[in-house]
Amino acid sequence: MEIKNKIWMNGNLEWYAYIGDAEVFLGSREVPVPLEEGDKWTNMYGDVFQVVDGSITLMERVEPPQRYW
Repeated sequence: MEIKNKIWMNGNLEWYAYIGDAEVFLGSREVPVPLEEGDKWTNMYGDVFQVVDGSITLMERVEPPQRYW
């Protein structure tokens, strides 16, 4: 499957993508690799993404996951 969004990883191993015209932070370790149709994840800010019809879409915003140190 080919992802239609332009995605990249920076030097801090964080994933970003263009969703529409906006540059969006997808997450770091929580992003499934390789991305497949139907994959769904929540980044550390509570943004929920899903791969639908080959495109990464922002589905909703929820309470950020609890981080344990």
